Formats: sequence, structure tokens, C-alpha cells
Amino acid sequence: MCGVVGVAAHEPVNQILYDGLTMLQHRGQDAAGIVTLQDGRLYLRKENGMVRDVFMNRHMIKLVGKFGIGHVRYPTAGTSSSAEAQPFYVNSPYGITLAHNGNLTNAESLAKSLYIEDRRHLNTDSDSEVLLNVLAHEMQNLGKTHPTPADTFAAVKAVYSRIEGAYGVVALITGHGLLAFRDPNGIRPLIFGERLAANGGTEYMVASESVALTGSGFTIIRDVKPGEAIFIDLNHQLHTHQCVEQKEYTPCIFEYVYFARPDSIMDNISVYKSRLRMGEKLADKILKEWGEDHDIDVVIPIPDTSRTSAMELALKMNVKYREGFMKNRYIGRTFIMPGQQQRKKSVRQKLSAVPLEFKGKNVLLVDDSIVRGTTCHEIIQMARDAGANKVFFASAAPPVKYPNVYGIDMPVRSELIASGHSVEEVRDIIGADRLIFQDLDDLIEAVKDTKHSKVEGFDCAVFNGCYITGQINEAYLEHLQEQRNDTAKTGKKGVQIVADTPVDMMGIEEL
Repeated sequence: MCGVVGVAAHEPVNQILYDGLTMLQHRGQDAAGIVTLQDGRLYLRKENGMVRDVFMNRHMIKLVGKFGIGHVRYPTAGTSSSAEAQPFYVNSPYGITLAHNGNLTNAESLAKSLYIEDRRHLNTDSDSEVLLNVLAHEMQNLGKTHPTPADTFAAVKAVYSRIEGAYGVVALITGHGLLAFRDPNGIRPLIFGERLAANGGTEYMVASESVALTGSGFTIIRDVKPGEAIFIDLNHQLHTHQCVEQKEYTPCIFEYVYFARPDSIMDNISVYKSRLRMGEKLADKILKEWGEDHDIDVVIPIPDTSRTSAMELALKMNVKYREGFMKNRYIGRTFIMPGQQQRKKSVRQKLSAVPLEFKGKNVLLVDDSIVRGTTCHEIIQMARDAGANKVFFASAAPPVKYPNVYGIDMPVRSELIASGHSVEEVRDIIGADRLIFQDLDDLIEAVKDTKHSKVEGFDCAVFNGCYITGQINEAYLEHLQEQRNDTAKTGKKGVQIVADTPVDMMGIEEL
């Protein structure tokens, strides 16, 4: 999962982009990048690390221009190389730079066709570079020195015909403007807004989440529609076009469970309200299955994402809510770290228990989800070490049984604890006295907002194995397992990193 932002302003955009990426830092802590446009030249800074570490004053003053895009990425497989951080750049035609959140499920076949048919060289394993080169090729096919917005939309329409999967994209076309587009199912989020500039003109911003806009004083216009592209030319004129027919409007439900900030509005649905309702639904299920004599003394969230759900759960059950774990905010997320030992070590570094809240009590720990189960086991043991009498565990999401193929580097099926295990078996493995999961129907009901949103459903593939874009079969998942399992990750050599889907360049000459 990554975060993207693009700005077309009447003032230098370096600070706006920096602030926007800071607001999206939760979507990626591994690397950050900004590219700006001025007088037909692009100015780029990207490096491993968090936003505050990548951009020093000496870098910011060199990022000149009133148009720009930015990207934050989360840690994925293998070792890291700043050369493969985003945005990516290609010089022909015009000079195009691109940042991407999501995953192309046909990246490997595209990479081979780009080399064999389009004569384009790829220098990384990233599907984002594949996407950039597909866009560049289609822009090249226009055969125009000065493409109009309609021409650009025609090129994007051709891109849609070639790529499959989930994506939210921002791109700069040198000498022309800022482009953004979203996958036909709306799986990955993208939203845009406007604000009044000091000179009276209109400035535009597009980003993965609304908080990036509102944090910089932009007013939300709306979400980019599935299959839609927007283009802001160098005269700050906004152009929009439905490039392909919208398919079933199905954003990723895991955004609401885990990734998005609670103060974000995504597809006109409040993430905060969704998580409140998750807590309500989970409380109802606990009361139904465990009864009024549930024996819970205190509800304790596993920070940070589960707090909203845990608070509402405790309120509905009339049980005390306490902060029993203190978080070290300078440790990265654990479920995407390669290697079980590294994850186990990270949990103890990330959280510390407050013994006063555990000693002699029956505690209900609430988390947003259970993926591998490694962190759950460690956290439950931490609660016992802190003196808990009994440790119950509740997940605000259903059991995660299937890998994600749309931009979340979630483990392969064999590494998902709920895949192939019953709830009771999972409970035994993680060491809880009781375990309960949210029902999928209840999760969907919690997130669904029929009053304000036009969303028709959700991508719930990690829970039910239904990959809504189709063309995801057992062979694809088996190949994915070979690329994503811990053995493959820890065995990677050199400086390669994988943005989303690794591109198998077997049989293609590389530098």
C-alpha cells in the first residue's frame, strides 16, 4: 500500500507536497519522493526513509515549480534501493513522471510486451515502472507534439485497455500538465479538491486520502470515479473524462479496516464511522455468543487502528475501556516485515504493556485484524507477563484467508494463520483463552453507507477469495506464493525492491 499526491498551484508546490505526504505517511514509511515541474524541467528528490528524513532544506529549495507529484511507499519484499523509489521517470515522449498506488495483476506479461513489441527497457522489478512505460507508449502513439486534453484522455483510454488490477495514479507530463486516473472498479482510492489561490486563481490537489487535501486547506470536490481520468493543464484548467465504463464500484474494504486514517472520507464514506460500527457489530456478536456473563473486566485496544472499534465495543458492552499498551511510534508495521523472527522482535520493540491495567484482570484485546498471527501471539504473551488473569482476543475483521493481489503486500495463503485453520485452532495457536472474529456480512454492513455513497459493494478478496477483477486463478496465486513467501523475501540479493507486483524479467535482457 502506498500514498500518492499531485498538486497544480499558483505558488511553489514543494511545501504543499511535503505536507500532503506527511499526512499520508501512515500509508508508507519505507521511501518517499517528490518531483516538481518548472519551465519544462523536472526536479526530483526521492530516497529511502520517512518524509521528514528524505527532504531536508537543501532538497526542498531545489524542488522548484508550481506543479508536482509525490509518493510514499510502505516496506515490502527484499532490500531497499532508492533508485526504485517513486516517482518514476521516462524521457520520451515529452518527459513523463508517475507515482502509483496499487498493483497491476498482468505486470509480467506487460513487461514482456513492452520489451518485445514496444521496444521499451525496464530497469526495475516494479509494476509502477511498467505502468509508466505503458502510458508513455500510448502518449507516443498519439504522434502529436502538442496533445490536447482530449488526446491525453485517448491515451489513458488505451492504457486502460492494456492494464489489469487496481491503481490510483498521478503523473506529470512535461510541458502539458498534471494527470490522474483510477482503476475501473475503484479498488484503490483517489480524491481531488480545490482551493482559492492568493492571486484569485484556482489550485487543485489529488491524493489517496482526503486528509491530505483538508490538511492543506483544499476543499473536497469529489472522489475520482472508477475508470475516470482528470487532467489539469498548465493554465490551471480542470478537465475530466470517463475513459472507460465504470465496472462494479467496489473499493477495498481493508482500507476502512486498517490502512486509511480514521479522519479520512473515502468514496464518501467516513472511515471513523465505519470503525465505530465495526465495534458495535462485534459487541453484538460477543454478547450473542458469549452471553451477558462474558467475564470481561476491561477492553484494551492494540494501538492504533483498533482504538475506534474498541472504544465503541466497550461502550456498548458497558465494560471499562483502558489503554493497556503504549506504542513506540518509530517502529514500522510488522505484518509486512519478512521473516518471523524479525516480526517477533519488532512487536516487543513496538509495544510495551502497562501492568496496572492487566494485573489480575480478564482482558479483551481488540485488534483490527489477524493476518499471520505472530504479533497476536506475542501481544497475548505480553498481557500474561503483565499479570492478566485471562486474555480474550477479538478481531474487528473476519479471518484473513486469502492473499491480496491489488496492492497490499499481504502474506501468501500458507502464511495466513486463518487459512486452513478453524477459529478454535487459531485460538490455540495464538494462545488466547477465547477468540472471536467479525462476520463478513457485519463488516460490510458497518462500512456500507447507502445514504451518502454510490459504492455498490466492496473488494473483500482477503476474506472470501472473490477477486472482483477476475483472471485470478490458482496458477496466479501459486506464482504469487513463490514470489512473496518469507523464503523468497529473505533470499533476495542485491538492491532490488518490489513496489507491488514483482515483474519476472526472465528471458529479457537487463542491464
